[in-house]
Amino acid sequence: MSVDVTNAPGFSAGEIATGERTSAARLKWVIVADASAPAGLAVNAVACTAASTGAAVAGLIGPPGEDAEGHRHPGLPWAGCTVLAVSPADLAGIRARAVVDMPASAQTNRVYDDYLAELAQTKPEDLAVSAVSIIGPRNKVAKLVKNLGLLR
Repeated sequence: MSVDVTNAPGFSAGEIATGERTSAARLKWVIVADASAPAGLAVNAVACTAASTGAAVAGLIGPPGEDAEGHRHPGLPWAGCTVLAVSPADLAGIRARAVVDMPASAQTNRVYDDYLAELAQTKPEDLAVSAVSIIGPRNKVAKLVKNLGLLR
């Protein structure tokens, strides 16, 4: 099993509806983190998978805005994102649906090339993940995560 961002779903320009509720979006986005991880590691994994997802999924990030004093703020995900948590075993089980995953080894290596070298030596079935990002048709994603709790 591999996570292939080249096949990531996305929004066409005509689907970007920033004036509607997030639940109206065709695609649903969730990030699922390891519930047993310390808070700092879980939040780091969520942030990293969100950044990669924003880069991989066309149309996910809304336009920038300005505050009342004219200061520009970067665009944010207009269709929303729910952050959930599950056991490591359950996380491994849903990894096949991920657009982006974050192997735990990304958090133990301080040099990116060392992480890549370790990743290259790790069999997919031995790959512990800290978080996964899933985006897809609303009904399918909702069914996949319907019994999962929010990250706390």
